[in-house]
Amino acid sequence: MIQAHIRDTELAEFLAALPADDMIHFTMSEGRLRGALFQGTHFVNQMRAQHNTGILESYILGQASLCAALLIPALMKGREHLSLHYDVPDSPAKGFCVEADSSGWVRGYLLQDHIPVEKPLDDWDLKPFLGGEGYMTIQTVHPGDKFPQTSSVNTTGNIADDIVFYFDRSAQLRTALISSILMDKQGRIIGAGGIFIQVMPETGGGFKGVQKRGAQVDSAPDQKADDELIGDIESVLRSAPSLGLWFSQGRSNVDLLKELFGEFSPEVALHRSIVFDCPCSEESYIAHIRRLPPAQLEELKQSGEPLEIVCRNCSSVYHIPTSRL
Repeated sequence: MIQAHIRDTELAEFLAALPADDMIHFTMSEGRLRGALFQGTHFVNQMRAQHNTGILESYILGQASLCAALLIPALMKGREHLSLHYDVPDSPAKGFCVEADSSGWVRGYLLQDHIPVEKPLDDWDLKPFLGGEGYMTIQTVHPGDKFPQTSSVNTTGNIADDIVFYFDRSAQLRTALISSILMDKQGRIIGAGGIFIQVMPETGGGFKGVQKRGAQVDSAPDQKADDELIGDIESVLRSAPSLGLWFSQGRSNVDLLKELFGEFSPEVALHRSIVFDCPCSEESYIAHIRRLPPAQLEELKQSGEPLEIVCRNCSSVYHIPTSRL
């Protein structure tokens, strides 16, 4: 990827004063809860700089990219890759496609580069732009797979809610997912982040002081305990501050985790870097072009005109001289 620079000097200075992005993986309640909390203000601003998107476009693709980043700890256990495709043909935004890799990068694009807006926005509800009949498809690829594993659900226009429904249907895991982007009056993104939490099924071990072994282990979750735990978590999340506002103030995700979930004894398992990046390069495109049919490749060489290739996933522009083909 050819990294785009933020040209707004005031925004660049503001971002330079913020802490670096950080994603933490954590567990709570003696392992019954797992989750991730992503401090991603720089991440979303890099996405916007790459695609040079407007306010609404930045908000939609930013929310999609944050959700994709949170799917890395939610779905990936090893060297894996996933794509999140949101396809709503009759909506103004049409949808988006984002990819996330277990190595820590996310990339993506909108299906509609410029989304028509007929009146001033009253709020950030995306259903007027992403609502309608459509599908959200998640594909995961593991090393050695001949075909990706694919699952789809109907869309509602709320990206996070649709991902929560996906987990409930495909994995029967109770899940909470929140993504947040804060903009100032000039439309600059000054804070962004997200949180994902899942209730893990009981497979032994301890929970609320009870140790289960052997035949005592029930393969189904303890529904009553889960409902109580989920109710407590939902109550905390309803009262939580805006993640975008929290991170715009330079506050850390670890402090937020402790402030929100201290009663659940959270433990940070690891910190990791998540970036908006793309593995595209001039060399990779040259390799693809060289695999064209010989007649077509020769025609390109004879033209003498350099090729201009724009990566849809990150808007990097490559000018490739025919002498390199």
